[in-house]
Amino acid sequence: MPLIIITGVPSSGKTTRALQLKQFFEEQGKEVHIISEYAQICKAGFEKNPFYMDSNKEKHIRGLLKSEMLRLITPSNVVILDALNYIKGYRYELFCGTKANKNTQCTVHTEINREQAWKFNESRENEEEKYCRETFDALIMRYEDPDGKNRWDSPLFTIYPETDLDISQIYSNLFEKGPPKPNQSTQNLPLSSTNFLYDLDRITKSITDRLVEAKHNGVIGEVQIFGCSEVIDLSPEVNVKQLMMLRRQYITYSKIHTPDVDKIADLFVQYLRTSLKK
Repeated sequence: MPLIIITGVPSSGKTTRALQLKQFFEEQGKEVHIISEYAQICKAGFEKNPFYMDSNKEKHIRGLLKSEMLRLITPSNVVILDALNYIKGYRYELFCGTKANKNTQCTVHTEINREQAWKFNESRENEEEKYCRETFDALIMRYEDPDGKNRWDSPLFTIYPETDLDISQIYSNLFEKGPPKPNQSTQNLPLSSTNFLYDLDRITKSITDRLVEAKHNGVIGEVQIFGCSEVIDLSPEVNVKQLMMLRRQYITYSKIHTPDVDKIADLFVQYLRTSLKK
């Protein structure tokens, strides 16, 4: 489900734009979900102004919003995240979530003159929805503007109160272009078998134990590892601490670049031969 991140300072028209986007995409036959920050604040029983002055409560709600986005996201429909989304790092986390799930996203920035935003805030009929001046000013100070040069904010659509959204271009970016390719930081680790991690630990430990035993017995030179075609040359400079470190490095590497289980021993021996020569 493509993600539309709405971001903007308080009272800049985020919810209005979210509803416009929802109407448009529903007219295109898409299922649309709006995830509302304010709705989550109310559901948690928090009051709006004290909430934004408590970083722990904010962190809790941001976690809920992200979890809800990841739960709803699929390739065919639309999720709209209607929230301040004022932290650059948080927008990056959302980007990683959509990338890992092979979905597209865009950012809609509701830009506005700050005094005009305050006037809009003051004109709200519901007192509970209004920001007090202290909270309003604090959020303005904290706000980190999106930048289209950042991949997590791109493509970026900046909209002012008096202008119209380029909805057709948003649609094109979400449904006519492919998602960014997942990389190692956003992909789930591939496992070639359900016992892969157990086998990886067992096999590398067995080989390392054989080498440590040889060192304790004063062996210098080639050591044959049972079941492996290659031998390891134990020079006097090789020590137990170094062998343990290389084993940990190989395990970390193998969790990302998963080999077949029947190749673990040979590949680990090759890794040790290469590393011990350096």
